[in-house]
Amino acid sequence: MAMLYYKQTRYKLLRTFCVVAQKENITHAAEQLHISQPTVSLQIQALEREMGEQLLERRGPSVRLTPEGKILYQLVQPIAAGIDGLRESFAANLGKMEKGELNIAAGQSTALYVLPEYLKRFHQAYPGIRINLHNVTGQSGMKMLLEDQVDLAVGPLLQVPEGIIYQPFASFGSILIVAQDHPLATQDQVTLEDIAPYGLILPPRNMSTWRMVDTVFRQHEVPYNVAMEAGGWEIVKKYVEMGLGVSIVTEVCLTGNEKVKAIPLHDYFPARSYGLIVRRGKFFSPQAKRFIEMFDENFFMSS
Repeated sequence: MAMLYYKQTRYKLLRTFCVVAQKENITHAAEQLHISQPTVSLQIQALEREMGEQLLERRGPSVRLTPEGKILYQLVQPIAAGIDGLRESFAANLGKMEKGELNIAAGQSTALYVLPEYLKRFHQAYPGIRINLHNVTGQSGMKMLLEDQVDLAVGPLLQVPEGIIYQPFASFGSILIVAQDHPLATQDQVTLEDIAPYGLILPPRNMSTWRMVDTVFRQHEVPYNVAMEAGGWEIVKKYVEMGLGVSIVTEVCLTGNEKVKAIPLHDYFPARSYGLIVRRGKFFSPQAKRFIEMFDENFFMSS
């Protein structure tokens, strides 16, 4: 009985540690665990004594993992998640998957143009699974992924960080879009010099599209000017239709209903891939596995 109690206590400490690591905040962790803040702090201290290492850097209620804490978290999180999801995993292995949650991080363009088909198929197959789609920018989505606030992310990824698996499933070229009565609308091919005189409508500077456009124009030593910053491809397309500027977008954002002329820019811009983004070593719930296998049925064999 003493050994059983010890194992139960150890699991309680490790689970508390995982929640604190994910929340990076003692108060928020206590709220999720339904225990007091002092209890959370005492459990973390007990775990640190047992491990013989400092696991957290404390800054008031906020905390960050130490290098040793990161190692322990990577070891423990899959185990804790597996135990927490035991009932769902057991039901799935019996051929039942009637409830549960699936958390996905995705940018606006991915959520609007790439995911709808897959989410519809998944919902039809598993109507009891609640889908939480978190509309976030790249860095915010990566943070949620690394802290296990989401099961996976979907979208483009220009650089793959350490500890991340990126599995592309589709790629789309870059295009210039102009209003139908624009001077360039009569051309099927354009150069950067052709585009330069016209004001560009681009997403905000912190977005990857702006950086990509800036890089290409600079590499070719062609000046350009930005007429407008606008968040989201739907807004960009609307103002291009109105003749307020031209834009360089990924072809995935075109539905066929826009009143624009699309001109390929494959000679200047590489195709942009969209893929599954997951944390290496993560425990996946049955519903997350089913969703990932919709994109790549061999994902779990290859990774």
